[in-house]
Amino acid sequence: MNEIFKKAALVGDTWVLWLLLAASVLSVAVMLDRWRLFRQNRIDFAGFLGGLKEKLEQGKADAALAYCTGFAAMENRIAAEGLRNFTKGAHSVEEAMKSALVIERGIFEKNLIVLSTMGNNAPFIGLLGTVLGVIKAFSDLGTAGSAGVSVVMTGISAALIATAFGILLAIPAVIANNYFQTRLKRMAANTQSLIHLMQVYLRADNKADFSSSVGTTFGAEHAR
Repeated sequence: MNEIFKKAALVGDTWVLWLLLAASVLSVAVMLDRWRLFRQNRIDFAGFLGGLKEKLEQGKADAALAYCTGFAAMENRIAAEGLRNFTKGAHSVEEAMKSALVIERGIFEKNLIVLSTMGNNAPFIGLLGTVLGVIKAFSDLGTAGSAGVSVVMTGISAALIATAFGILLAIPAVIANNYFQTRLKRMAANTQSLIHLMQVYLRADNKADFSSSVGTTFGAEHAR
C-alpha cells in the first residue's frame, strides 16, 4: 500500500496544476453566466414599487398587471404572479408569490455551488499539489548527487506554485459568490416588500372594487 502511495506522490504536482486550471475555467464561466443573468434582471425597485402603488391605488388591475410584465426582473415577475391571484385573498396571494420566489431563487442560485466549492477547496487542492511537489523534490535529492540541494530548492519553489494557484483561484470565487448571494438576498427582501404591499391593498377599503376589476379583466382574457 505504501508503495502505491509513494508512486502516486512521485508523479508530482503537475496533475494538480491541470486540475486547478480546469477549475479556474469552470469558475470563470459560472461567474460570467451569473453576472449576465443578474444584469438582465436589474431594476430600479423604488421606481417600480412607486409605479405599482399608483396602479393599485387607481384600482386598475389590467394596468397593474401590464405594468409588472413590462420589466425583465425577478421582482416584477413575482408581483405579476400575486396579481393573478388577487381575487383569491391575501393568503393565496402570499402563497403564490412565495412559491414564485422559490422557483426564481432556484434559477438564480444555479451553479453558485461551484463558486462556493472553489472558494472553500481550491487552496487545499493547491496545498496538496505543493506537498506532492515537495515529496518529489526530496525523492530527487537521493538521486541528484552533489547537485542535490539545488535540485530540492528548485523542486520546492516549483511546488509552491500550486498553493499560489489555488489561492488565486479561491479569492475571486469567494468574492463573486458573496456578491451574487448578497444581490439575491436583496431581491428576496424586495419580494417581501411586494407581498406586504399586496396584502395592504387587499385589506384596504377599495379591495372590493379592485378585486372586481381584477376578476373582470382576467375573465375577459380567459374568454378570449
